[in-house]
Amino acid sequence: MHFEQLKTRISYQTLLLAGFALAASALLGIGDWNTREAIEMRRQEDLKASLAQVIPDELYDNDLLESTVIVPGDGLPNAQETVVYQARKKGRMTAAAFRLTAPDGYSGNIDMVIGIARNDEILGVRVIAHAETPGLGDKIEIAKSDWILSFNGRSLENPTVEQWAVKKDGGEFDQFSGATITPRAVVNAVHRGLLFFDKHCSEIVE
Repeated sequence: MHFEQLKTRISYQTLLLAGFALAASALLGIGDWNTREAIEMRRQEDLKASLAQVIPDELYDNDLLESTVIVPGDGLPNAQETVVYQARKKGRMTAAAFRLTAPDGYSGNIDMVIGIARNDEILGVRVIAHAETPGLGDKIEIAKSDWILSFNGRSLENPTVEQWAVKKDGGEFDQFSGATITPRAVVNAVHRGLLFFDKHCSEIVE
């Protein structure tokens, strides 16, 4: 008799625990569903703000997020395919922007966005995420230094292939005092971005 009562009590406790777990899962699911749209909206707003920093307003009258083409990410680390945002003015393609990743930063990946004009010149580059050393490697941020602006107006021919490097490596671009790995990684990534744009120009520029 006591054993049957104990068995019933254990079953009840198990069912009760399962009920609480199910209720918790349901609440988490509802919370995720309710916040998913807000999170996606914020992500789109951040992306739009980043694109606006590398493509001047006067170059487009379309919605950059709605005008895209997906191309193979060959040559771009960590990218099997790349979403390219097309800037258009009165229907004519004027520029493009896409994300870049420098996998060889001092503290890991450096994520960027680059804007390139129809004539292959860089309109702007901005770092959107990194884990580089504060006070040294973080000078790649526009808020900390204007170093990132040194890419404006550059192209595959300006400077030459050999000069697409930091000065310590015989190139054109400054490195930071006490920090060479970070700017070297960014310079190499931006150059890869130009090569990518050149290779897929017929797919990107319509």
